Amino acid sequence: MVPPMSVEAGLSGCIERQVTDDDTAIALGSGDVAVLATPRVLAWAEAACVVALDGHLEAGETTVGMRIQLDHLQPTDVGRTLSITAEVDLVEGRRLTLAVAASDHRGTIAAGRVVRVIVDRDRFLELAAE
Repeated sequence: MVPPMSVEAGLSGCIERQVTDDDTAIALGSGDVAVLATPRVLAWAEAACVVALDGHLEAGETTVGMRIQLDHLQPTDVGRTLSITAEVDLVEGRRLTLAVAASDHRGTIAAGRVVRVIVDRDRFLELAAE
């Protein structure tokens, strides 16, 4: 039997990513400049959330995104490396709110909140297939 895991405020995760041409607003269709695209920042923020929660869910559980608020504050050139962090701020039953931030050598380039919900993986996939 697998022991129950616990999600609590303060859990955190961090990832690093280097901006490539595939990460630009031009490549993702979200603009016409060759700088880091907001949709990519968002995807990386969610990836940091997954890292923060890794090992803290019960067997068969996962989290899915529900709500996102992200302020993209500074442009970032191709070639720069970012550190993206996520920290659990609030646990309300199965609903988790995480503070996210992305920074480079100049400081914060994006910050916000991501709400993720703990779901049963198999049941969630069944619902998607209906």
